[in-house]
Amino acid sequence: MSTQFFADYKKYIVIPVEKPEFSKKSFDPREYASHYILTLSIFEPVICNWTQASKHEIDVKKSIEDVLTVFNQKHYGQFHLELLEIVEDKTYFVVALSVKNTVEPQQAEFEISNIVDKMISNPFYIGQSWYKLTSEKGRVERKLFSFSFKEYAFNRQAEK
Repeated sequence: MSTQFFADYKKYIVIPVEKPEFSKKSFDPREYASHYILTLSIFEPVICNWTQASKHEIDVKKSIEDVLTVFNQKHYGQFHLELLEIVEDKTYFVVALSVKNTVEPQQAEFEISNIVDKMISNPFYIGQSWYKLTSEKGRVERKLFSFSFKEYAFNRQAEK
């Protein structure tokens, strides 16, 4: 290419702006329209309980906290996840999912399945190496979690 072609390149310089810092504002459930309690269990686990995950060099509690923190930063204002329960002698954990928009009951299973399979599972599967916790069948199907959910009826009047 000729240097003449890019002679006026300075007009096209756009200096990158740093991302605004994640809001330190605390979670307010009243700002979300739909709330669900999700129970996520390892699909065909190769462990009997969470303490055995250390054999695979996985700190389960820290992994969950890391994934939820990144998820909440990335999807701030649209979704929010909060760890409710993790029991050391089980292979499941319970999270609260809050969704900004109202989810119609007939769409809930599809929407939540999409969130779990695409937005929650991948960071665990790849980023936290949880693929080590599922069987060969889970790795072939690239499925990490089996899950169940129930809508949580948030009492807005009680909060006021």
